[in-house]
Amino acid sequence: MAKGIKKPKDGYFLRAESFYNVATNIDQLDSELSPGSRIIDSYGGKSLHNQSHGEGFMSLMVNRFFGNGLYILDEPEAALSPTRQFAMLARMNELVKENSQFIIATHSPILLAFPKADIYVLNESGITLTPYEQTEHYILTKQFLNNTDRFLKKLLE
Repeated sequence: MAKGIKKPKDGYFLRAESFYNVATNIDQLDSELSPGSRIIDSYGGKSLHNQSHGEGFMSLMVNRFFGNGLYILDEPEAALSPTRQFAMLARMNELVKENSQFIIATHSPILLAFPKADIYVLNESGITLTPYEQTEHYILTKQFLNNTDRFLKKLLE
């Protein structure tokens, strides 16, 4: 995943729809380990199944992402409320300051707003580096929030 002199010391790949399976596998593996060597300890010490999807995802980001890492996330917003997405942005910022890089596939205009992010839009035309304010997700969300009644009236007629 990385070439050159500087290799990440940490890394993680996560698909939002696979998080349940990760939690199940951790619980299964931990049932065979002695206390003090449990995998869940590196995720905050509490079974991910005993947390909401968003709480479990934030446990992952806070407890398992150490910095100086490469983190590849596929649609993390599926687990997160808007408030939790803001918390994710704050945690990402901490990790970026610790020499981390994120590659995120997302539809979230909140996550797309991360400062200085390179946003690549993938569509029938190919792959295009796109400014935040020109992404479809930003434009549609802004139109909806600025004209909710008119937007819904047109949509639901």
